[in-house]
Amino acid sequence: MPLILNIETTSTICSVCLAKDGKPIDFRQDEKGNSHARVLTVFIEDLMQKNNVTLANLDAIAVSAGPGSYTGLRIGTSVAKGLCYALNKPLIAVPTLISMAGEVMAKTNDPQAYYMPAIDARRMDIYTAVFNASREKVISTRAVTVDSAYKNELEQFNKLFVFGSGAEKCKQVLTSNNFHFIENIQCDARYLTAFSEVRFLNQQFEDVAYFEPHYLKEFGAKT
Repeated sequence: MPLILNIETTSTICSVCLAKDGKPIDFRQDEKGNSHARVLTVFIEDLMQKNNVTLANLDAIAVSAGPGSYTGLRIGTSVAKGLCYALNKPLIAVPTLISMAGEVMAKTNDPQAYYMPAIDARRMDIYTAVFNASREKVISTRAVTVDSAYKNELEQFNKLFVFGSGAEKCKQVLTSNNFHFIENIQCDARYLTAFSEVRFLNQQFEDVAYFEPHYLKEFGAKT
């Protein structure tokens, strides 16, 4: 019956969820966005206090592993690794795209459909992958430009659900009837909970010293 702290900083929105047995107990989310460094540890402390839990009571700490924002991933990973090291707790990494897909699969419950989470990567680019209803990856995780060539690649799927922060730009190109858009699906710490539970039970832990999130794109500084 593991008690797991789940951290999501992949996108502009930072969120934290305390979960037991794979079910969310309590949740905090930054509505303004782009405040990860300021609010993340405050959210964690607030969750612990409001639920009468200490950090030592946790069985593990899970973090969304990307792909996504370079800065966001660095902040979430650094906090998760620091807590794991200080508390001697296992670190769990949950791929961001499958956590989003799992949420939509539960809502649609369509065994014939395919699922494409899309995270905004600026311009007309997205971070994405395609999964079948059995959560198997049929197109690998990558950064891709949403254009006519990409549309042609996706035409093989008779029914493809598209969702996430990058879905809006996809609507401009993916206009065929086989594409179905799901609203209000963002990166969310609550989506991690079922996956972090399974990984805990299977002892799928990361090396705290060497774990790195899945950036996909190199960091590009601008003046």
